[in-house]
Formats: sequence, structure tokens, C-alpha cells
Amino acid sequence: MQSARFLCMRTEPTISGFGLGLRPSFAATLPATTRQLDFLEVIPENWIGSGGERRRTLEQCRERWPLVPHSVSLSLGGVDPLDDDFIEQARDFAAAIGAPFWSDHIACSRLCGAYAHDLLPVPFSWEAIDNLVGRFRAAEARLGVPVVLENPTYYARMPGSTLTEGRFLSEVLEGCDAGFLLDVNNVYVNSCNHGFDPYALIDELPLERVVQLHMAGHSRGDVRVVDTHGAPVSEEVWKLYEHTIRRARRIVPTLIEWDSDIPSLDRLLDEVDTARARATLALASLVTEAA
Repeated sequence: MQSARFLCMRTEPTISGFGLGLRPSFAATLPATTRQLDFLEVIPENWIGSGGERRRTLEQCRERWPLVPHSVSLSLGGVDPLDDDFIEQARDFAAAIGAPFWSDHIACSRLCGAYAHDLLPVPFSWEAIDNLVGRFRAAEARLGVPVVLENPTYYARMPGSTLTEGRFLSEVLEGCDAGFLLDVNNVYVNSCNHGFDPYALIDELPLERVVQLHMAGHSRGDVRVVDTHGAPVSEEVWKLYEHTIRRARRIVPTLIEWDSDIPSLDRLLDEVDTARARATLALASLVTEAA
């Protein structure tokens, strides 16, 4: 069941179309592009407190596109106290860029007062859900904008897990009454590493709560698939994306993430164009099937 708060968030103006994760390596040249781009996602930890040329670059981007913050530091799945200093800085940053929402991960990123510089998994358990819901509500109340939650990758199933991934994610989103940032590549990577059907998981998730999709590349090692964000989106993930669009029955705002071995800006925008084309065709196929 969706509350009035969530439904209000869904109907207020937010982002739409197809976007790109803003990275410092191409941020200065991006405002001059003439190619189609609908929004940008920024990692706030890279921009909070910046001034001078970096801040001017961010403002130039904001003049052309909506900016959405996507952080890795809330540690909503952790047990350390919330980082008051970071949340205060985050609130000010969200207000300064006119953020429609703030996204972070269903994960732990802070232990014993120190940041892990990684997204650590949490048990798929009712206790973990209760912890997440309480921390989510406290963080959202202080940030001043809706918080949207992303499904992370995980390379080990944590002790104490009693729920499936699909049930766990659904219960977290319901308990928090949160919007959902569905990372399609993460679903695929987890399915390879833990032996489940990624299409079945997509079908199980509350797609009506999805406000954004992430698409990224991964790498295959001898033992596992790793979510590297350092390669083009694979054909397997594109097909899962098309399935997601068909199941959602709408064009969901979609972002291309590329964080290592970053290619040229034109190559990144080619990937954005591919997402636009494949989403459009996937949705059109529903009309063809109905006819």
C-alpha cells in the first residue's frame, strides 16, 4: 500500500528521461554539449564544500539540467549513530542544487565511527528491516527532501538472513514508504553470484515505487561477477532492462553510471542514447502485443 506522502512525491515535478552520472573527468566540458540529456546525478561527497572553478562547473550544469544527489554515506543499514555533520552538509547541498530527492543504498557504509569506503551488505532479516526503517525516517526528516533507496550488490549472504532478497527489499520499501532506485545491473550481478533468476526478482519487486533506474557495466572474474561501473552495459543487462520497462509499463528515468576507465563524453552519451532507444522500443512492444 502506498501512502499519501509517497503518492505526492510521485506526482510532484521531479526528473524524467535519460541521464548521466556527473564525474569530474568530464564535468567542465559537459555544459557545452549539444546532445540530448535530461538530467544529471551527482555524488555529493565529490562536490560538498567545493568552491572556485569546481563550484562554477556544478552551477553551469545546474543551469542546463536537473541535478539529483546520489550518496554512499548515510549508512542506513549500519548501527553507528547517523553522521550529524554529513547530514547537515547534505541538507544544505540538497537545498542549494534544488534536489527533488536524495538517494542512497540499502547498505552499511560506516563502522566504529569510520567510513568503510564500500557498501557492506546487511542481513535479509526482520531485525535489519526495523533498523533500516528507523534510521531512514530519522535521516529523511533531517535532510528535508524525500530519500530514495537503491538495491546494492552483495558478494556474501550475511548470517542471520531469513528472507529472500525480493521479500527483504519489498518490506524495506514498504516500511520506509520510500521511492525505489532500482539498479538493474545490480540485480543481474547478484543473480550470477547467488544463483537466482533475475527476471523473477524484477517481477517480485514493487515497480510502482521505482522513481529511477541505474544501468552500468560489470566485469567477470574466475569466481564471481563484479559491479565495477567500468564497462559498457552488457547485452544481458540491456535485456533485463527492457523487461523491467515492460513490467513497469512506463518509461522510468534511467541513468548511466560509469566510474572507472571512463571513456570520452561522446561514448558516454552514446550509452544514454542506447538506453533511450531500448526503453522506447520495449514500451512500444506492449502496444504491439496488445494489438
